[in-house]
Amino acid sequence: MQPNQQQCTPAYFRYTIRLLARFPNFDQPFIGSLRRKAVSFLQLPDGGRALDVGCGPGGGFRYLRAAVGHNGEVVGVEISPEVARAAQRRIEVNRWANVQVVVGDARVVALNGKFDGLMLFGVPDIYASPEALAHLRPYLNDHARVVAFGSKLTRRRLGAPFNILVEFLMRFSFASTPKLNFEPWTPLVAYCADIQVHEYVNGCFFLASASIQPDKH
Repeated sequence: MQPNQQQCTPAYFRYTIRLLARFPNFDQPFIGSLRRKAVSFLQLPDGGRALDVGCGPGGGFRYLRAAVGHNGEVVGVEISPEVARAAQRRIEVNRWANVQVVVGDARVVALNGKFDGLMLFGVPDIYASPEALAHLRPYLNDHARVVAFGSKLTRRRLGAPFNILVEFLMRFSFASTPKLNFEPWTPLVAYCADIQVHEYVNGCFFLASASIQPDKH
């Protein structure tokens, strides 16, 4: 997402965040189940470190925290200060001592140490951005895993109406959101091996998981 995202964030999203501030642990059931599955694909070790980039209001925190345990750490990165405040409120309400949120752009954010897993949930601005991925790769251990979830175009039978609908809905997304294609996880190929992709809703959504390739430098 662009550095001026605060100005180009859709109004409906700003209003939604303000409304959900009263319900810091809210998450849609369908999305919650996908977050849980995404975290399971990360195969995080007990006591490990998890990085949730584009964490939004922190919907994935409880699943990541459960995976790394009390001795692990979860770090969320969110470019919007307003959204990051919602994530921070979720942390405070749940009294999570080993979870923190950092306000920053995925392409330039400064982090401490390395991580065992990277979650990119609903953030095409990041998982489809070679620049963002190149910046984040040095923060990942060579044994780390990555998961990405988002929308896509579908090649399935009778998929044309779904593609039209999804592309229409994307008009209401962030100004920096890239145009949809059939394989939006492709930029991950430069950094990952054995990518596995699961599709949902007639192929209009995907959940990709992979292992980070060892850094040869």
